[in-house]
Amino acid sequence: MHAAPRLERRPWRRRLLFTTMLILLIVAAWPFAEALSASERAGQPPPRSSFVWPAPDPHPVLRPFEPPQTPFGPGHRGVDIGGLANAPVYSAGDGIVAFAGLVAGRTVVSIQHDGGMKTTYEPITPGVAIGQAVRRGEVIGHLQPGHPECPEPVCLHWGAIQGEEYLDPLTLLDGQGAGRVRLLPLRAEG
Repeated sequence: MHAAPRLERRPWRRRLLFTTMLILLIVAAWPFAEALSASERAGQPPPRSSFVWPAPDPHPVLRPFEPPQTPFGPGHRGVDIGGLANAPVYSAGDGIVAFAGLVAGRTVVSIQHDGGMKTTYEPITPGVAIGQAVRRGEVIGHLQPGHPECPEPVCLHWGAIQGEEYLDPLTLLDGQGAGRVRLLPLRAEG
């Protein structure tokens, strides 16, 4: 009986396979690395001009932003924008869907933007999924009635959070809103 011929080892094939896999991984990850803007790398909020209204025209503000006096105190941590049932709701800026689902009986979508900014939209029927990339002005869902604090039957509650601080989301729009909110003491110190 003859022994089966021994196959020659070819170590270069393993190196070639490893190198090819490494190149494919780098090419696949490249768009995600490019998505990090200069503002995100610097830890700065995105430019204000990169945001648009999340509701179609007209978009009357029915209830303004009212900052809480303490972190867990009462207030209105966003704005209520009038609208119609089933109207489209748009992402105010480019980002990644961080959440889309039910919170305390209401459907919410939150989008993570560059620089640690997050915007929230409720009550809407989500048309996006967690992890999905969205562009400014892209439809992320449809407005539903049922926001309990709204003075009208249907309105969109739009919020903005930078880190742990709630901001007036209208300040994200060019020439809108009241700017950054600062709480002042009730009595002047002299």
